[in-house]
Amino acid sequence: MPHQQEPITMSSKTEEKNPPSPQTTNVDFEAGDVEAPRSSGPKAWLSKISAYGVELRGVTPVPLEERTDRRLINIFFVWFTMSTNLLPIVTGMTGTLSLGLSLRDCSLLILFFSLVCTLPPAYFSTFGSRTGLRQMLHSRYTFGYYAISIIVALNLCTIAGFGVIDCVLGGSTLSAVSSGKIDSTAGIVIVALIAMVVSFGGIKVLHQYERYSWIFALVAIVIATGTGGKNLWNQAEAPAATPGLIVSFGGVIAGFLIPWAAMAADFSVYCHPSASTTRIFLYTYAGLFFPSVPLMVLGAAIGGATPNIPAWAEGYDNFSVGGVLQAMLLPAGGFGRFVAVLLSLSVIGNLAAAMYSISLNLQLIIPYFIRVPRFAFAILYTVIAIPVSVSAAKSFFDSLENFIYLIAYWSAAYVGVVGAEHFVFRRANFDNYDLKDWRTAKRLPTGVAAIGAMALSFGLVVPCMSQVWFTGPLAETTGDIGFEVALVLAPLLYLPLRWAELRFRGF
Repeated sequence: MPHQQEPITMSSKTEEKNPPSPQTTNVDFEAGDVEAPRSSGPKAWLSKISAYGVELRGVTPVPLEERTDRRLINIFFVWFTMSTNLLPIVTGMTGTLSLGLSLRDCSLLILFFSLVCTLPPAYFSTFGSRTGLRQMLHSRYTFGYYAISIIVALNLCTIAGFGVIDCVLGGSTLSAVSSGKIDSTAGIVIVALIAMVVSFGGIKVLHQYERYSWIFALVAIVIATGTGGKNLWNQAEAPAATPGLIVSFGGVIAGFLIPWAAMAADFSVYCHPSASTTRIFLYTYAGLFFPSVPLMVLGAAIGGATPNIPAWAEGYDNFSVGGVLQAMLLPAGGFGRFVAVLLSLSVIGNLAAAMYSISLNLQLIIPYFIRVPRFAFAILYTVIAIPVSVSAAKSFFDSLENFIYLIAYWSAAYVGVVGAEHFVFRRANFDNYDLKDWRTAKRLPTGVAAIGAMALSFGLVVPCMSQVWFTGPLAETTGDIGFEVALVLAPLLYLPLRWAELRFRGF
């Protein structure tokens, strides 16, 4: 990679030595890191687990000699599988069944908002191969060593929330298939445990699972659409869309797609540094966009027809989304039940990937946690997620709508701030990231500029929020435009604050 001149605002310490190229830099680890288990002593059991193919490396940087994967198509399959399940379907259902939009309006909004909102995770996905840093670890170069814990906490809530939605969807569908013989709690436990086993193995196991599991999910969705498709035309009447409803549903779509940016690099850190960033970008974009858009549109069609189809409405009343899907498959008899089981298990690809990122994020929430094996956190999350999912299932759509709105706000601000740091202050040049500084607080930004910009942006975001529990004065006229405001205002505020930090601190 050709070297570019560093920004003049960088300190003299940085200018004394050009930052090492990520293509040639190796990153050392602290003594005692779980990534380098001893052959004897208290960590000998980790070596035995590693021999079975379990990934021991946690959130610490992946050194150059281990970034050897040239099968970039794996990145596509990870994102494609994460998006080929019930989650985008239920997101689309929110537009018609919860917000009362027409199918036509929902479809257009899904298309145009998805075109834009898929860009951040696709671009951030390219960071992994160039730096060997996971997404939140890379974010230390914007938020600093200590302040990143705030962002990690928000990201954990986001990923964990999506995981809870996956558990509820899978559990309710399994319950519907059994006609209530398996209650939703048991279904949630089954789905959560299977996903935990997949995430336990680490990135190689996850890649292998994601490479093939989407096939069964896609076939099941096609069959469900075929058996119930004759009723999709019977849409409930919807009033003309108001500007407020349009931007509100746009916020739901943004809340579904943009937060993936906060874990995007996690799945490309083992790619060779010379891998084409254009291909990584396109694989990520395609893996998210092409399944999400048609499945969200399908969900909007199902949601719009549910009130007019008695069997679907009854299934929804009894088993929420799972009941609707089971009702769609009733004409197929016993085979339909089998397909419904496949649909319930389709969320495992998404849930397992979420658990993988959660286990990495938890290692950053407190610096000492980096010494705890990654897979231990996957077990911990499973134990916590099961009771939370059981509670969330009681008012699923209200919980879903409020959750997606809220995460859209912070994730938009995060994307804006990290983007400003990368494009303006690092000049989109990975040579301007000194990878050896990843654990040196005094060589990283303080995080004051980044956290300050995000916090200040919420001074305008809050008046633009429209929630069940709060509607800001501006949102009463405009609808919920909180994520749009955060996406634009946070980076604008970050520029002068970061410039001031560079001016007085030097880096």
